[in-house]
Amino acid sequence: MLIWGLKKMLEIKNLSVSYGGIRALCGISMNVPDGKIITMIGANGAGKSTTLRTISGLVKAQGGSVKYNGQELLGKPINKILEAGIALVPEGRRVFSNLTVLENLKCGAYLRKDKESIQKDIEWVFDLFPRLKERSWQSAGTLSGGEQQMLAVGRGLMSRPELMMLDEPSLGLAPFLVWDIFSIIQDINNKGVTILLVEQNANMALKIADYAYVLETGSITTEGSGKELFNDPKIQEAYLGKKKN
Repeated sequence: MLIWGLKKMLEIKNLSVSYGGIRALCGISMNVPDGKIITMIGANGAGKSTTLRTISGLVKAQGGSVKYNGQELLGKPINKILEAGIALVPEGRRVFSNLTVLENLKCGAYLRKDKESIQKDIEWVFDLFPRLKERSWQSAGTLSGGEQQMLAVGRGLMSRPELMMLDEPSLGLAPFLVWDIFSIIQDINNKGVTILLVEQNANMALKIADYAYVLETGSITTEGSGKELFNDPKIQEAYLGKKKN
């Protein structure tokens, strides 16, 4: 299904993944159109992170297709997927704790050939996250959880992605930092970066999403605009903590 009549940037068809004989994804299909924020919500173990890891080449699919601007991604090495313009900000931040903030950002640009533009992009990241600029020579392992999440997002941006995939960016953050992270995700999207967001904070995710998918035990059970799902009584009860009257 073509959601907005736009060119489909990322198109997933009948994607299946198994871990040791256990089905993690059961033939899911979804689209991520250019310039939009698409979110996947669902409980732990629903298959959200597996979807992102399969797109990025970290997990091998058993079947189906993942096409990016018409080109098949399944079977491509991770570096080729990154070169194609797709960046993954993994769950748990995964910063290089022994490297400085600045060194972590430069690691994000390691495949780039336009060395003269890297410094400009570092300044852009520092504009998005002023706290990172203040701590540019500090070891990443000594940063707070919120600062490490900012660094993980900034490192992802340094590859100049067309599509940025974020896996649980608000996990473990204080409420005021959650607002900051989601605001910055919107800022990044407004700069032209397409967003595929996996998030357990369904309340915040649906508020910023153009379109959303609900995953349950490896299958997509519901989909619709972020607003439609936010106002759906079943979604409210299951994922937004609201009780039926």
